[in-house]
Amino acid sequence: MSEQKLFGLIGYPLTHSFSKKYFSEKFASEGIPDCSYELFPLEDISEIRKLLKTRNLVGLNVTIPYKVGVIPYIDELDDTTSARIGAVNTIRIYPDGSTKGFNTDYYGFKSSLEEWIDHRGDSSRELKALVLGSGGASKAVMTALEDIGTPFKVVSRQVSDETLSYGDLNEEILNDYRLIINTTPLGMSPHVDSAPEIPYELIGPGHYLYDLVYNPAETLFLRNGSQRGAATLNGLKMLYLQAEKSWSIWNDEDEMQDK
Repeated sequence: MSEQKLFGLIGYPLTHSFSKKYFSEKFASEGIPDCSYELFPLEDISEIRKLLKTRNLVGLNVTIPYKVGVIPYIDELDDTTSARIGAVNTIRIYPDGSTKGFNTDYYGFKSSLEEWIDHRGDSSRELKALVLGSGGASKAVMTALEDIGTPFKVVSRQVSDETLSYGDLNEEILNDYRLIINTTPLGMSPHVDSAPEIPYELIGPGHYLYDLVYNPAETLFLRNGSQRGAATLNGLKMLYLQAEKSWSIWNDEDEMQDK
Protein backbone atom coordinates (compact mmCIF):
# COMPACT_ATOMS: atom_id res chain seq x y z
CA MET A 1 0.00 0.00 0.00
CA SER A 2 1.42 3.37 -1.02
CA GLU A 3 1.74 6.23 1.44
CA GLN A 4 -1.03 8.78 1.74
CA LYS A 5 -0.39 11.99 -0.20
CA LEU A 6 -1.58 15.17 1.45
CA PHE A 7 -2.66 18.33 -0.37
CA GLY A 8 -4.33 21.42 0.97
CA LEU A 9 -5.28 25.08 0.94
CA ILE A 10 -3.78 27.87 3.05
CA GLY A 11 -5.43 31.24 3.65
CA TYR A 12 -7.41 33.03 6.33
CA PRO A 13 -10.21 32.77 7.00
CA LEU A 14 -11.26 29.71 5.00
CA THR A 15 -15.02 29.96 5.34
CA HIS A 16 -15.85 28.13 2.13
CA SER A 17 -13.54 26.30 -0.23
CA PHE A 18 -14.00 25.41 -3.86
CA SER A 19 -10.65 23.62 -3.78
CA LYS A 20 -11.44 21.09 -1.04
CA LYS A 21 -14.75 20.14 -2.65
CA TYR A 22 -13.20 20.00 -6.13
CA PHE A 23 -10.23 17.82 -5.23
CA SER A 24 -12.14 15.54 -2.85
CA GLU A 25 -14.67 14.86 -5.63
CA LYS A 26 -11.85 14.42 -8.16
CA PHE A 27 -10.12 11.80 -6.00
CA ALA A 28 -13.40 9.91 -5.58
CA SER A 29 -14.72 10.13 -9.16
CA GLU A 30 -11.40 9.33 -10.85
CA GLY A 31 -10.47 6.60 -8.41
CA ILE A 32 -7.27 8.33 -7.30
CA PRO A 33 -6.11 6.38 -4.23
CA ASP A 34 -4.28 7.49 -1.09
CA CYS A 35 -4.86 11.22 -1.55
CA SER A 36 -6.56 13.73 0.72
CA TYR A 37 -7.12 17.49 0.55
CA GLU A 38 -7.39 19.53 3.75
CA LEU A 39 -7.92 23.14 4.77
CA PHE A 40 -5.16 24.93 6.70
CA PRO A 41 -6.44 28.27 8.00
CA LEU A 42 -3.26 30.10 9.06
CA GLU A 43 -3.81 33.16 11.22
CA ASP A 44 -0.26 34.23 10.39
CA ILE A 45 1.70 33.26 7.29
CA SER A 46 4.76 32.42 9.41
CA GLU A 47 2.84 29.30 10.51
CA ILE A 48 3.60 27.83 7.08
CA ARG A 49 7.13 26.95 8.24
CA LYS A 50 5.77 24.21 10.48
CA LEU A 51 3.13 23.15 7.94
CA LEU A 52 5.71 22.59 5.20
CA LYS A 53 7.39 19.97 7.39
CA THR A 54 4.19 17.90 7.54
CA ARG A 55 4.78 14.28 6.57
CA ASN A 56 3.60 13.38 3.04
CA LEU A 57 2.61 16.96 2.16
CA VAL A 58 2.96 17.22 -1.62
CA GLY A 59 1.19 20.41 -2.66
CA LEU A 60 -0.64 23.48 -1.43
CA ASN A 61 -2.98 26.01 -2.95
CA VAL A 62 -2.71 29.56 -1.62
CA THR A 63 -5.59 32.00 -1.32
CA ILE A 64 -6.35 35.38 0.24
CA PRO A 65 -4.51 37.01 1.93
CA TYR A 66 -1.23 35.13 1.38
CA LYS A 67 -0.58 35.01 -2.37
CA VAL A 68 2.15 37.64 -2.01
CA GLY A 69 3.12 37.15 1.64
CA VAL A 70 3.94 33.47 1.13
CA ILE A 71 6.81 34.21 -1.28
CA PRO A 72 9.59 34.66 1.33
CA TYR A 73 8.83 31.17 2.65
CA ILE A 74 9.31 29.43 -0.72
CA ASP A 75 12.70 28.26 -2.01
CA GLU A 76 12.14 29.01 -5.69
CA LEU A 77 9.63 30.73 -7.98
CA ASP A 78 8.57 29.54 -11.41
CA ASP A 79 10.12 31.91 -13.97
CA THR A 80 7.19 31.91 -16.37
CA THR A 81 4.51 32.84 -13.86
CA SER A 82 5.00 33.58 -10.17
CA ALA A 83 8.36 35.34 -10.48
CA ARG A 84 6.94 37.70 -13.11
CA ILE A 85 3.57 38.19 -11.46
CA GLY A 86 4.80 38.57 -7.89
CA ALA A 87 2.11 36.27 -6.50
CA VAL A 88 1.83 32.54 -5.79
CA ASN A 89 -1.29 30.38 -5.62
CA THR A 90 0.28 26.91 -5.94
CA ILE A 91 3.21 25.37 -4.06
CA ARG A 92 4.95 22.10 -4.91
CA ILE A 93 6.74 20.38 -2.02
CA TYR A 94 9.36 18.00 -3.42
CA PRO A 95 10.54 14.76 -1.77
CA ASP A 96 13.76 16.45 -0.60
CA GLY A 97 11.71 19.10 1.23
CA SER A 98 12.42 21.94 -1.20
CA THR A 99 9.55 24.11 -2.40
CA LYS A 100 8.63 25.93 -5.60
CA GLY A 101 5.89 28.49 -6.15
CA PHE A 102 3.69 28.79 -9.23
CA ASN A 103 0.77 30.93 -10.33
CA THR A 104 -1.93 28.86 -12.00
CA ASP A 105 -4.38 31.78 -11.84
CA TYR A 106 -2.42 33.10 -14.81
CA TYR A 107 -3.07 29.95 -16.82
CA GLY A 108 -6.72 29.71 -15.78
CA PHE A 109 -7.48 33.29 -16.71
CA LYS A 110 -5.49 33.35 -19.96
CA SER A 111 -6.91 30.07 -21.28
CA SER A 112 -10.52 30.83 -20.35
CA LEU A 113 -10.36 34.36 -21.79
CA GLU A 114 -8.87 33.32 -25.13
CA GLU A 115 -11.29 30.42 -25.54
CA TRP A 116 -14.29 32.64 -24.72
CA ILE A 117 -13.35 35.51 -27.01
CA ASP A 118 -12.29 33.26 -29.89
CA HIS A 119 -15.49 31.21 -29.59
CA ARG A 120 -17.47 34.40 -30.12
CA GLY A 121 -15.59 35.14 -33.33
CA ASP A 122 -13.48 37.96 -31.94
CA SER A 123 -9.78 38.14 -31.11
CA SER A 124 -8.47 38.95 -27.65
CA ARG A 125 -5.43 40.50 -29.33
CA GLU A 126 -7.62 43.02 -31.11
CA LEU A 127 -9.50 44.14 -27.99
CA LYS A 128 -8.47 46.71 -25.41
CA ALA A 129 -9.19 45.90 -21.77
CA LEU A 130 -10.05 47.73 -18.58
CA VAL A 131 -8.85 45.88 -15.47
CA LEU A 132 -11.01 46.87 -12.51
CA GLY A 133 -8.95 46.75 -9.32
CA SER A 134 -5.24 46.79 -8.57
CA GLY A 135 -5.06 44.20 -5.77
CA GLY A 136 -3.42 40.79 -5.74
CA ALA A 137 -5.95 39.19 -8.08
CA SER A 138 -5.14 41.71 -10.80
CA LYS A 139 -1.48 40.69 -11.01
CA ALA A 140 -2.05 37.42 -12.88
CA VAL A 141 -4.66 39.10 -15.12
CA MET A 142 -2.31 41.90 -16.17
CA THR A 143 0.56 39.51 -16.92
CA ALA A 144 -1.74 37.29 -19.00
CA LEU A 145 -3.03 40.29 -20.98
CA GLU A 146 0.55 41.37 -21.66
CA ASP A 147 1.40 37.91 -22.99
CA ILE A 148 -1.73 37.75 -25.14
CA GLY A 149 -0.94 41.18 -26.55
CA THR A 150 -4.10 42.88 -25.27
CA PRO A 151 -3.54 46.57 -24.40
CA PHE A 152 -5.10 47.46 -21.06
CA LYS A 153 -5.63 50.17 -18.47
CA VAL A 154 -6.08 49.61 -14.75
CA VAL A 155 -9.05 51.28 -13.07
CA SER A 156 -8.58 51.81 -9.36
CA ARG A 157 -9.81 53.83 -6.43
CA GLN A 158 -6.13 54.47 -5.71
CA VAL A 159 -5.38 56.93 -8.48
CA SER A 160 -1.89 57.26 -9.93
CA ASP A 161 -0.30 58.39 -13.19
CA GLU A 162 -0.59 54.82 -14.46
CA THR A 163 -4.22 54.14 -13.54
CA LEU A 164 -7.65 55.51 -14.33
CA SER A 165 -10.18 56.40 -11.66
CA TYR A 166 -13.76 55.18 -11.92
CA GLY A 167 -14.75 58.80 -12.51
CA ASP A 168 -12.53 58.90 -15.60
CA LEU A 169 -14.65 56.31 -17.42
CA ASN A 170 -16.58 58.08 -20.16
CA GLU A 171 -18.14 57.22 -23.52
CA GLU A 172 -14.87 57.62 -25.42
CA ILE A 173 -13.02 55.22 -23.13
CA LEU A 174 -15.85 52.66 -23.01
CA ASN A 175 -16.12 52.67 -26.80
CA ASP A 176 -12.38 52.06 -27.09
CA TYR A 177 -12.00 49.50 -24.29
CA ARG A 178 -14.58 46.79 -24.94
CA LEU A 179 -13.24 44.10 -22.59
CA ILE A 180 -13.89 44.87 -18.90
CA ILE A 181 -12.46 42.53 -16.25
CA ASN A 182 -13.50 42.72 -12.60
CA THR A 183 -10.68 41.57 -10.33
CA THR A 184 -12.26 43.04 -7.17
CA PRO A 185 -14.38 41.01 -4.72
CA LEU A 186 -17.36 43.33 -5.30
CA GLY A 187 -20.51 41.28 -5.84
CA MET A 188 -19.18 38.13 -4.21
CA SER A 189 -21.62 36.27 -1.97
CA PRO A 190 -22.96 37.32 0.50
CA HIS A 191 -22.48 40.91 -0.76
CA VAL A 192 -24.45 40.26 -3.93
CA ASP A 193 -25.89 43.78 -4.20
CA SER A 194 -22.50 45.41 -4.80
CA ALA A 195 -20.75 45.98 -8.13
CA PRO A 196 -17.91 48.08 -9.52
CA GLU A 197 -19.10 51.64 -10.13
CA ILE A 198 -18.72 51.91 -13.88
CA PRO A 199 -21.17 53.72 -16.21
CA TYR A 200 -23.23 50.67 -17.22
CA GLU A 201 -25.45 52.84 -19.42
CA LEU A 202 -22.47 53.02 -21.81
CA ILE A 203 -22.21 49.22 -22.08
CA GLY A 204 -23.61 47.61 -25.23
CA PRO A 205 -23.59 44.49 -27.43
CA GLY A 206 -19.96 45.05 -28.43
CA HIS A 207 -18.65 44.69 -24.88
CA TYR A 208 -17.23 41.70 -23.00
CA LEU A 209 -17.59 41.61 -19.20
CA TYR A 210 -15.45 39.05 -17.35
CA ASP A 211 -15.85 38.66 -13.57
CA LEU A 212 -13.29 36.67 -11.59
CA VAL A 213 -16.02 36.17 -8.98
CA TYR A 214 -17.84 32.83 -9.43
CA ASN A 215 -20.28 32.89 -6.49
CA PRO A 216 -22.98 33.87 -7.36
CA ALA A 217 -22.82 32.59 -10.93
CA GLU A 218 -24.19 35.90 -12.19
CA THR A 219 -22.96 38.89 -10.21
CA LEU A 220 -24.61 42.29 -10.38
CA PHE A 221 -21.67 43.40 -12.56
CA LEU A 222 -22.43 40.65 -15.10
CA ARG A 223 -26.19 41.14 -14.89
CA ASN A 224 -25.82 44.86 -15.59
CA GLY A 225 -23.80 43.95 -18.67
CA SER A 226 -26.03 41.17 -20.00
CA GLN A 227 -29.12 43.36 -19.67
CA ARG A 228 -27.46 45.75 -22.13
CA GLY A 229 -26.46 43.04 -24.60
CA ALA A 230 -22.86 42.49 -23.50
CA ALA A 231 -21.24 39.05 -23.52
CA THR A 232 -20.50 37.90 -19.96
CA LEU A 233 -18.38 35.23 -18.25
CA ASN A 234 -17.82 34.43 -14.58
CA GLY A 235 -14.69 33.02 -12.95
CA LEU A 236 -15.74 29.37 -12.65
CA LYS A 237 -13.96 28.12 -15.80
CA MET A 238 -10.82 29.93 -14.67
CA LEU A 239 -11.11 28.21 -11.30
CA TYR A 240 -11.43 24.73 -12.82
CA LEU A 241 -8.49 25.34 -15.16
CA GLN A 242 -6.20 26.64 -12.42
CA ALA A 243 -7.12 23.69 -10.19
CA GLU A 244 -6.25 21.16 -12.90
CA LYS A 245 -3.00 23.01 -13.58
CA SER A 246 -2.15 22.76 -9.88
CA TRP A 247 -2.78 19.02 -10.01
CA SER A 248 -0.46 18.55 -12.99
CA ILE A 249 2.29 20.52 -11.20
CA TRP A 250 1.94 18.45 -8.02
CA ASN A 251 2.35 15.33 -10.13
CA ASP A 252 5.37 16.73 -11.99
CA GLU A 253 3.45 16.47 -15.26
CA ASP A 254 3.72 20.15 -16.08
CA GLU A 255 6.28 22.72 -14.98
CA MET A 256 4.29 25.46 -16.75
CA GLN A 257 6.93 26.11 -19.36
CA ASP A 258 4.21 26.74 -21.90
CA LYS A 259 2.59 30.13 -22.07
